[in-house]
Amino acid sequence: MRVTIAGAGKVGVAIARELLASGHTVQLIDKDPALAGPLVPGASLLIADCCEISSLDEADLPASQVVIAATGDDKANLVMSLLAKTEYGVPRVVARVNHPKNEWLFDEAWGVDVAVSTPRMLAALVEEAVTVGDLVRLFTFGTGNANLVEITLSPSSAVVGTAVGAVAWPADTALVAIIRDTRVVTPSRDEPLEAGDELLFVAVEEQERALRSLFGS
Repeated sequence: MRVTIAGAGKVGVAIARELLASGHTVQLIDKDPALAGPLVPGASLLIADCCEISSLDEADLPASQVVIAATGDDKANLVMSLLAKTEYGVPRVVARVNHPKNEWLFDEAWGVDVAVSTPRMLAALVEEAVTVGDLVRLFTFGTGNANLVEITLSPSSAVVGTAVGAVAWPADTALVAIIRDTRVVTPSRDEPLEAGDELLFVAVEEQERALRSLFGS
């Protein structure tokens, strides 16, 4: 898979290294000439402004299956995302959100398929680590009004001991995984739920209240 990353700072470089280690082809774009040296072995580097059409033409953006807008400037990330999706038809656009107050802008109207907000993710991980029995939103998908949410079953939950298939789950929710001790359990219909299970759901926002009610949280 060919991935183009806008922003060759610490975040962009870290992403590039991970993708290269997984066997993908990576191109980095940054307008800072100081980054012209050998930044990431195996990745190509284009010194250009990711917000300019001429730069993206030079980057041959249509050849990329994924574009990641990972600069430290939310305005640049939004412009890059919009151009990648509308002008070049890139199938998957991922954008970094630097400031939480701008998070509402990063949606399909700006060409963003997945918005990654570091402050929100860190806050969610803190909540997830200390909260038992309450619903925690871990991740918001860029399209479809769906979220990845988690709840850790308390011993007093009404569904403890009940098989997955016997629970009347709310509409527009899907139990995608159970984390039990150090294992990841596929939630088959006959799998009994246990106290301490971390349940991961994909759910539309309107059904989060129903999930909370189901677990008594």
